[in-house]
Amino acid sequence: MKRKILVLSLLISAFLLVFNSTTFAAEQEEDKTSFIMHHVKDSHEWHFLTLEHTHITLPLPVIVYSGDRGLEFFNSSDFQNHETHAFGEEYAHEGYFIDEHDHLGRVDGASFVEFSITKNVVMLFIVLIVVGWLALSAAAFYNKNGAVAPKGAAAIIEPIVIFVRDDIAKEAIGPQYKRFVPYLITLFLFVWFGNLLGLIPGAANMTGNIAVTMVLAVLTFIITNVNGNKDYWKHVFMTPGVPPLMLLIIVPVEIIGLFTKPFALMVRLFVAITAGHIVILGFIALAFIFESYTIGVASTLMVTFINLIELLVATIQAYVFTLFTAMYIGSAVAEHADADH
Repeated sequence: MKRKILVLSLLISAFLLVFNSTTFAAEQEEDKTSFIMHHVKDSHEWHFLTLEHTHITLPLPVIVYSGDRGLEFFNSSDFQNHETHAFGEEYAHEGYFIDEHDHLGRVDGASFVEFSITKNVVMLFIVLIVVGWLALSAAAFYNKNGAVAPKGAAAIIEPIVIFVRDDIAKEAIGPQYKRFVPYLITLFLFVWFGNLLGLIPGAANMTGNIAVTMVLAVLTFIITNVNGNKDYWKHVFMTPGVPPLMLLIIVPVEIIGLFTKPFALMVRLFVAITAGHIVILGFIALAFIFESYTIGVASTLMVTFINLIELLVATIQAYVFTLFTAMYIGSAVAEHADADH
């Protein structure tokens, strides 16, 4: 098993080096590290490969709504120079343009709301499809065969369900854990597969997008506080055992703490995943900065090593996000006697 993982990582690293080198070759006249942020950030198109001056991309839908023009649908390729694939205000289409930083704007400066299907949104759909397919396949397997040794998708899902239920939910939440298990399992699978699929060369950096991690953190914030019992809110607004004058200090701190907890979840996942992608692409860039085969070989070895670490980080971050979510929920639903204990 270890040999298979090592071989797979070597293949991924080699492909990643070649894959990004083709993109880099077309951009090296501008900046030898510019492709790093290009692959980390979201985009209105999905860029796969650049062969000399040929760009292989998947144009994505651009959807906008404005009060004066209503709902409009475009294709991201409508806003490009078809020879260079460059974006810019000079390539405006129907009054809209995508600038060099991949931000959608309007020529007349009027306000609008954007609902575009960007690269990260497509990746989000892919992750949802993968997780949904695994879950439904596992359910169908047990409906057909009953309580037997798991096979196929069930062999992947069952250990995760048992782990999240017994080692995270039951331990962190306590007697009321059962009603929160579906959310925690979904959260773990979504973050885990988002992290793992994001390591595939050319994939989108979905869980390294702060908008995605923010939504996950907001969901945790809502579920935690909606289910908070009277002991939880009493601890926030009238902390037991604290002198009345000290409440003037403690209560604002407790209220701020309600928001800093999900904020920490949001930032932790975003930073960990984004940093890993930047480090991998940074080592790939070294081969082209120094233009040396020796540096290239060393970079490949380092990328292989970091890929192995990133596989571990992908799992750890899914575990940490789910564990802290369970702990926050546990503190909100714990009875006063359980908290004292």
